[in-house]
Amino acid sequence: MADDQAGRAPLVRVETGEQSVVVRVGGEIDIDRASMLRDALHKAITQRDCPNEIVVDLTEVTFCDSSGLNALLQGRLTALEHSRQVRLHAPSTQVVRLLELTGAEQLFPITARPGS
Repeated sequence: MADDQAGRAPLVRVETGEQSVVVRVGGEIDIDRASMLRDALHKAITQRDCPNEIVVDLTEVTFCDSSGLNALLQGRLTALEHSRQVRLHAPSTQVVRLLELTGAEQLFPITARPGS
């Protein structure tokens, strides 16, 4: 886990439960920080005892660029290779728009959309 620059809560936290792994992400997912998300997803997904569902909680994400999207897409591919699924929880309007513009929205189940 990496700490945010100002010493706040970690940018990426992983919580493992019996039925799912929750990867909580906060702040900006940009070129400088996307590797944290990519590494956390890869580590969680490739563990032998990982549950079949990986939830990426985006509630605290304030911005996501193409690097962040790439980290999510790589996580999805890794999950598929291990017969697991990545679901996005509570993406912001900006993240949903990025997913829509790139066609990636169709690749992820999404729960708690903005305005719902």
